[in-house]
Amino acid sequence: MSTSPDIERIQTAVAKSLHAHWKIFLAEGIILSLLGLAAIALPLVATVAIAVIVGWVLFFSGIIGLISTFRMRHAPGFWWSLVSAILGVGAGVILLRWPLTGALSLTLILTVFLVIEGIASIMFALDHKRKLSGRWGMMLMSGAIDLVLAGLIFFGLPGTAAWAIGLLVGINLVVGGSALIAMAMHARMTGP
Repeated sequence: MSTSPDIERIQTAVAKSLHAHWKIFLAEGIILSLLGLAAIALPLVATVAIAVIVGWVLFFSGIIGLISTFRMRHAPGFWWSLVSAILGVGAGVILLRWPLTGALSLTLILTVFLVIEGIASIMFALDHKRKLSGRWGMMLMSGAIDLVLAGLIFFGLPGTAAWAIGLLVGINLVVGGSALIAMAMHARMTGP
């Protein structure tokens, strides 16, 4: 299978950019890994921090929604837009005033996401198995792990709400940071 000259040119440009900026990727990877380790060590603090960040995002998006809704008050859907903006402000205020209560809601959303992601990953893996393509086993295992995590979190509620989000975000940051570190070290060694 041959690649076109355009694809080769893009790949070369990406490799040159990675090699030229490997230190930035390394620094980002280290910072993400350290933040992830902190979140794993202090999952309650990380969970509250995430709830507060989401609270601020909802609050400001609601404020912006209110401003734009009133600026276009003669447009169709004014009342629905107004309700949506007020809900954003209200949800933001609730998360900011009671972040642990908000963490329970966020944990439920995370659990639903893990269930849907797990089922989708398993179905994806089984579809690949039927078509005799390789590497479907890891995808199947990933889906099963998502379902197990969802079950552990759901059946441990409300206690798991205090730590689940912080721990899972921490693990994600460590894995992502480690990947960036590995990519940076590879880019440093290989060069364009």
